[in-house]
Amino acid sequence: MTVADCAGVAEIRVRGWRAAYRGMMPQSHLDAMSVQENTAGLRTRLRTGDGSVVNLVAEAPGGLVGWACHDPYRDGEVPPGSAELYALYVHPEHCGTGIGGALLAESLRRCRADGRTRVHLWVLKANVRARRFYEQWGFTADGAEEPYEVDGVEVPEVRYTKDLRDGRDLTDGKGRRVAAA
Repeated sequence: MTVADCAGVAEIRVRGWRAAYRGMMPQSHLDAMSVQENTAGLRTRLRTGDGSVVNLVAEAPGGLVGWACHDPYRDGEVPPGSAELYALYVHPEHCGTGIGGALLAESLRRCRADGRTRVHLWVLKANVRARRFYEQWGFTADGAEEPYEVDGVEVPEVRYTKDLRDGRDLTDGKGRRVAAA
């Protein structure tokens, strides 16, 4: 991802939140999200970051259609060598087209190539669609839960984990190959 991609990624993120989290978090928060503010925040993080965050974008004719990013795990409560998938969003008009799977596959491939042993992610407990997607890719809920507060409302999250050390090819739940051992 480049600074020039930030507006497109912000559009995907805001529209993705509004589509995916409707009914799961306060509508006032979703309505108040700003593409311009998200763009500015992304640009700042890219310009001031240490370069460890891996940002991936998916393009189709007409522009960006997906975004994923990962980095070493943030909280330190998991084994060293763990990565965290911070975000995976697909433009709502492109959901179900394989873009999310392609982004996740590339993120997992890069984590493994970087010597990561596990990948963790947090997902809203109520987001059944996303949970099912990650489970198809071999992620399992590891029992960790955390409240996430949005406009004074608690929105619980659960942590999912995928072990990258099993020595087998990484595949999604449909047997599609993700990365070589």
